[in-house]
Amino acid sequence: MTSQTSPKVAVVGAGLIGRAWAITFARGGANVALYDPQAGAAAAALGFVDGVLDDLAANGLLRGASPATVRGRMSVAKSLKEALEGAAHVQENAPEKLEAKIPIWAEMDAIAGPDTILASSTSAILPSKFTEKLKGRHRCVVVHPINPPYLVPAVEVVPAPWTAQATVDRTAAFMRELGQAPIVMKRELDGFVMNRMQGALLQEAFRLVADGYATTEDIDIGIRDGLGLRWAFMGPFETIDLNAPGGVRDYIARYEGIYQRLWPSQQHIASWAATSDQVEKELEAGLPRDRMNERQAWRDRRLMALVAHKRDASRKIKK
Repeated sequence: MTSQTSPKVAVVGAGLIGRAWAITFARGGANVALYDPQAGAAAAALGFVDGVLDDLAANGLLRGASPATVRGRMSVAKSLKEALEGAAHVQENAPEKLEAKIPIWAEMDAIAGPDTILASSTSAILPSKFTEKLKGRHRCVVVHPINPPYLVPAVEVVPAPWTAQATVDRTAAFMRELGQAPIVMKRELDGFVMNRMQGALLQEAFRLVADGYATTEDIDIGIRDGLGLRWAFMGPFETIDLNAPGGVRDYIARYEGIYQRLWPSQQHIASWAATSDQVEKELEAGLPRDRMNERQAWRDRRLMALVAHKRDASRKIKK
């Protein structure tokens, strides 16, 4: 499955995630059939696509293709069968409820060709929960994006216990061809990788606010103007590897004791709901609720600029 052969990809579910995936696949050279059982949903998704392609092109984020070319690779399918016919990869984006996943996956497994990979965008449901009884369960996998995938390349590839290694390898390779950065898990686990990492950080953030040590803005400054600057181009392991003269082993020898002293005070769980009034009030002071859409659009433009900068910087280093 290569972008040069223009594979067909079926995107099932045309909401927030589905429309973002459609851009990602089409930008990578695939022909995308977009299907949603809700009348008008797929057409509305393409309307969103029409509004964002020019900005992506202006930032050089269409991999050399024009907006018209990328848009021309997308079409609306009238039925699930039509969407899946001839598809090499299917990306399901049904509601995040197990009772919604099970029937659509049974139908996809029955319709799709034997070599078609079936992938779910689920961010919280283990693949074993909705693929166990499927005849083709060996070709089923979770491919969880960090939204929106056309701006954030990291994507989690999570196998069920019965997912074939060839399915995992083929899926990861396809993601790389699209320009994504796959996180290939060895086995399934609640929360996968990203939500477990994000959840640990959020729990500490809520704990610090709930216990009266800092405000929401203080925490955001710490990430936005502190740790996040490094994390924009390297992960936590490389960060500590470079933060001690002798590398990671030296860092552990120097600083593990500090963190060991912190761990006992991090064992109690702060209630997010109990802290929500304070958090919302502090956030609203800096961003009125009626300006959230404006801020979200600003965030996406900043992401475009950051992704373009990282791409250009990477090219200069390689030269």
